[in-house]
Amino acid sequence: MPTALRFRLSVMMFLQYAVWGIWLPILGQWLGAKRDVGGLEFGGTEIGLILGLGGACGAIAAPFIAGQVADRFMNAERALGMLLLFGGIINILLAGTTSFGPFLILSIAYSVAYMPTISLTNSISFANLSDPETSFPRVRVWGTIGWIVASAAFPLIWLQTNVKFIPYPWFLEGTPKDNFIQFIPDALRVSGGISILYGLYSFFGLPKTPPKSDRQHPLAFAKAFALLRKPSVLVLSVAALLIAMIHNIYFIRTGTWLGPIASGGAVGIQPAKIGATMSIGQMVEISTLAILGGVIAVLGYRWTLTIGALAYFGRFALFAIASGDAEWAAYVGIALHGFCFAFFFACAFLYIDRVAPKDIRHSAQTAFGMVILGLGPILAGFYNGFLDAAGGIKAPPGQGALAMVSRPFIAVGEQWHAALASMGIPMNADGLSWPAVWWTQAFIGAFVFVLVLVAFREEKQAE
Repeated sequence: MPTALRFRLSVMMFLQYAVWGIWLPILGQWLGAKRDVGGLEFGGTEIGLILGLGGACGAIAAPFIAGQVADRFMNAERALGMLLLFGGIINILLAGTTSFGPFLILSIAYSVAYMPTISLTNSISFANLSDPETSFPRVRVWGTIGWIVASAAFPLIWLQTNVKFIPYPWFLEGTPKDNFIQFIPDALRVSGGISILYGLYSFFGLPKTPPKSDRQHPLAFAKAFALLRKPSVLVLSVAALLIAMIHNIYFIRTGTWLGPIASGGAVGIQPAKIGATMSIGQMVEISTLAILGGVIAVLGYRWTLTIGALAYFGRFALFAIASGDAEWAAYVGIALHGFCFAFFFACAFLYIDRVAPKDIRHSAQTAFGMVILGLGPILAGFYNGFLDAAGGIKAPPGQGALAMVSRPFIAVGEQWHAALASMGIPMNADGLSWPAVWWTQAFIGAFVFVLVLVAFREEKQAE
């Protein structure tokens, strides 16, 4: 592969995930913080819907926008550029939005613009690489590097003063800014600016990638749901739905939990270092994806998926332990992100590709993706409100119909709160009980572990 082409595609991947990684690990802190310190003071259900429902709508729209409109009627790089320009403007608008209703609408609009760009970057890469199986991983890894750099660099530079270079991680040291919460919206503004520049790069810097003439019908993926008749696919889909739900909570709540106690956190890490700390998971992810094929070859899909589910239990159990005085457990739990993602999600997509007949493999991946990226985040939105009640906080009433929808989840959450207290799990007299939140997550991970271990059986590869 020509070095110049690989460089252009690597820059594309770096920017693609830098745009996302710069704000996702820290946005939840701003959304949930009190207004008197610069936050928006949204409740758990509201935050969950913003980050969950928004992402779900984008995931559901992606096959139609990227797979049909963009890839059928115009060059992929032009469609990518247009979506990025639109998404960049929306992110800048989001930074100045303070009401839940408008914020939710703009979040959905942003997700609908951004999520199709993920598959478009993959399409551009596959269309221009002469040997995708060998070359694509070398290009795609720059996306993970982009996420790591963006999620670490922005808070280290922008949430501190008197920043100076040091010769060990995280390489930048400074004094935390007072009322750092009010500076977090700037991550959306910077993301918007990068997105606009990236959009221009797409128009003028990426190789021309004309539309294909053999695209499937927009609803072709519907026939892939017949795969649910296979017991292994049905079990895997139920397990993946539950894992997707608790996986989304990781990104919604971990940033706040890692922060200072005075800001509602439990671990006490400086706000400027939270993004860098969470990027440990992406660093491990690079290694675990590299060994995934060998692990599946030795252990098979059942045991690899079981290890992935066990990693989810271990991560959140460690988070519950770290909510006391065991800060080391937080770092180990974050590092397990690589095992969670590779051994469960990546392995699950590979298994779907294995058992789906050749003529519906693409549709099967789309349908399974809708379960993980569509239905899972939607459930996570309401489940996040349930976690407030489970952790001892009575969720705010919300707005209009949202309050009616949330009330049953809050009632169940309060009953679960009492059950956790009876198990001896520490409960705060005032505020959120982080051990209760993370043990709830761990219990769901343990249930999925048992479900896969007992009910999942590999089926033969499709002809």
